[in-house]
Amino acid sequence: RVSMKNINRFIREPECKRITGLSRTTRWRLEQAGNFPKRYQLSPGISAYKSSEITEWLESRSPEKNHG
Repeated sequence: RVSMKNINRFIREPECKRITGLSRTTRWRLEQAGNFPKRYQLSPGISAYKSSEITEWLESRSPEKNHG
């Protein structure tokens, strides 16, 4: 049986905003500072994030990991 957590897919801007709660500008600033996953250029004008990298980033920011 395949776990959905192990399936990697690309997520685009609207979904990334919904998942992270961060605006495009904030994510860009964090990305430039090395504090957010890098985007992948899928084609000219189209970029996306790997879902596994966004999940890892979210988990790294969880209160349990920061205070546990």
